Amino acid sequence: MNHDQDPPTTEIDAERPRTFRSRMAGFARFGFAGFCLLSTFAFLTSGMSTPQPEREDSREESTSDFPDSASVSFSRAENGKERLAVQQTIGRLWQEQIDAASLQTAPPADWLTVCRRLSLALVGTGMSLEEIRDLESHPEDERIERHREALLIDPRFHDYWGERFTRFYVGADEGPFLVYRRRRFRTWLSDQFAAQVPYDVLVRRLITAKGLWTDRPEVNFYTVTFDSGNGQPDPIRMAARTCRAFLGIRIDCLQCHDDFLGNVSMGNPEWMGGDGDFREGTQEDFHSLAAFFTAAKNEGLQGLRNRKPKYLYQYLDATQEQEVAPNVPFQRELLEPASEPIDSEETKSERDQDAAAATLISITNEGDGNDVADEMEAAGASEQEPVTEHYVDQRARLARWITHPENVQFSRAFVTRVWTLMFGSPPTGAVDDLPLNEDPNPILLTLSHAFIESGYDVRNLIRMITDTPAFRIDSQSPEGEGAFEITARHEQAMAVFPIVRLRAEQVAGAAIQASRVKTLDRETSILLQFQQYQEGQDFLRRYGDLGEDEFSNDTATITQRLVMLNGKLTSEVSKWNPILNTSSHVGMFAADNTKLVESLYLANLNRYPSQSESEHFVKRIEEGNSRKNSIVDIVWVLLNSSEFAWNH
Repeated sequence: MNHDQDPPTTEIDAERPRTFRSRMAGFARFGFAGFCLLSTFAFLTSGMSTPQPEREDSREESTSDFPDSASVSFSRAENGKERLAVQQTIGRLWQEQIDAASLQTAPPADWLTVCRRLSLALVGTGMSLEEIRDLESHPEDERIERHREALLIDPRFHDYWGERFTRFYVGADEGPFLVYRRRRFRTWLSDQFAAQVPYDVLVRRLITAKGLWTDRPEVNFYTVTFDSGNGQPDPIRMAARTCRAFLGIRIDCLQCHDDFLGNVSMGNPEWMGGDGDFREGTQEDFHSLAAFFTAAKNEGLQGLRNRKPKYLYQYLDATQEQEVAPNVPFQRELLEPASEPIDSEETKSERDQDAAAATLISITNEGDGNDVADEMEAAGASEQEPVTEHYVDQRARLARWITHPENVQFSRAFVTRVWTLMFGSPPTGAVDDLPLNEDPNPILLTLSHAFIESGYDVRNLIRMITDTPAFRIDSQSPEGEGAFEITARHEQAMAVFPIVRLRAEQVAGAAIQASRVKTLDRETSILLQFQQYQEGQDFLRRYGDLGEDEFSNDTATITQRLVMLNGKLTSEVSKWNPILNTSSHVGMFAADNTKLVESLYLANLNRYPSQSESEHFVKRIEEGNSRKNSIVDIVWVLLNSSEFAWNH
């Protein structure tokens, strides 16, 4: 027998390599398909597409977009003569307003009260004991301004106002799945405030937003309406939202019918330099504004892009649909002509690339006798290409009209919004219902013009508002012979500071901050920040969040009172916790019981206790069975006091 002979090969053995190769090929195909699916999903959710270059956050961007005929002084208002002049003008107008109403005024508020107002308005919490002790080390006449300037550069201010304006621009709901990123939009707004982007620039970026919602967070201003627009921006919702958010005018009722009750008047008011003629609003006013937003088209993986607008609508008395041209409801002379080509960024970039290619060709072929024009045509950059073939950027036209310096309604709406955030309630009526045919308060109108002159500087506006006598005045009448009864007329005339219930997030923020000696900010440990977030969210769910309509001053509910009396947050911040809580720290390290009570008042109510209050609680501590329990009880009482839950 020949042992060197190979064993016989069966048919099964021959098929084994082929089967193995087939399986590996199948795995490879499925693996490649899975990779493509995962890449596409990551592209949509994580922003893998190439981001468009950011525009510079320069002051020139706030002015260069306007034609020479609309030029205005945009020099940034400094802490010198300009601010002082505005402050003096507002002081005079305020006094004239008080005299005309024949009202007595409250005395100036103390520095702790004003600083608490600043903290509640700018970062949504009361002051920490650490902040108060630091301010006490400075001269009293410097404390308010020092605290304000510290808050204006605090990341908490950027984040808090980012959330406030997110609710204003896109609401409090989570919106459509996948195509809407509310958190990214809020973070983007926070970054805009941190970078001190002028407000007119910010608004133009929102209105002209394009790209993918993951790469360009401002695009979420549009994608929040995708659920009602069949995957496209809803022009109806965009028109209503834009008018309310940026102009402070409610024109929703004009969607279905002309105004026949005199609720919506259009025209050129005298306070904006117009002729004072008004007319009733029409359906055309609403839908011609909505037509601008049909220029924004969702192109799938390319995101939002500019296209030629086309808007069809059947008016109430019409028999068929008709095409509606983009137009604005008032001050139409400020709208740039549609015939002027306003090229999009993509168009300009394409032509720049074509010009560069043509230049390179001409240099390469120099001296060769080649026709440069032919090479330019080959590169797609023929000089014969008419500019009119490019789309007119209708959204840019609208954005430039809204933010035009002569459109004072734009600055009036924002000044009213900021005033409302600082005071806790709107000066008159609703914060987003400022009819054109109603003259604004002279103080607000002065601030509106000053805001324009400052280059739409948000921080400067906050400084001007908080420098007004209306913000620095007390909410209570003086004691003794000068006492008087405070009525609604006093608040309307700004003779006293309005007493307003804190919003849910302010109550939570103030309670959590009161339980910590040090300021809770980004420098705080990540564990404490996470705990703060969890406690705040749980409190908002139980206490009730007003959502987008957060300035409705409703009365407190039974549920809210029960949450404060017996809720988890109140229990956590008042209990004896030697590691975290203020009550334990001051209980262990206060020099005496009088200092202990003082520290508890400063941490919770941001004021010193009166002599009678101090004596009362010192006695409770000394006579109580347990010093720890007495301190916990004092904190619980302060957290549940009316003073804690109100801005005053």
